[in-house]
Amino acid sequence: MEWNRVTWYSQIIAIVLALVIFGVGYWLGVMKGEAMLPAQGMQQEAASTTQDGTPVIADVTYSCDAGKTVRAIYKQNAVNVLLSDGRNLTLPHAISADGGRYANDDESFVFWNKGTGAFIMEGAGDAATTTFANCEQMPQPE
Repeated sequence: MEWNRVTWYSQIIAIVLALVIFGVGYWLGVMKGEAMLPAQGMQQEAASTTQDGTPVIADVTYSCDAGKTVRAIYKQNAVNVLLSDGRNLTLPHAISADGGRYANDDESFVFWNKGTGAFIMEGAGDAATTTFANCEQMPQPE
């Protein structure tokens, strides 16, 4: 028996193995994408779409230091952020290594979330400061 000979069943095994590896990679990617959303058990019930017709994934309110609050309405590739100081911004999803990161075009306003926590940084480059710190999802009223 020759071990270096390609047979029909070795080709089938290679194809099945490639499909399994692809499937596992896809599944892990989907799971990683879900990890960027707020904790499932703590999200608020939201309308199924926003006023512009975009489907809502989650509607979460965060309580932050200094009595500040952030309401985040998560959509497919963006988040609407309603701040306790009266500002209302829509931020597109931005690249991040861990958690969810949403930023305006010049990155002078960045909203980060991971698990049940979030924070907001404002300003450019080294001048950026955390304006909404230690934000935690507020529990759902029953």
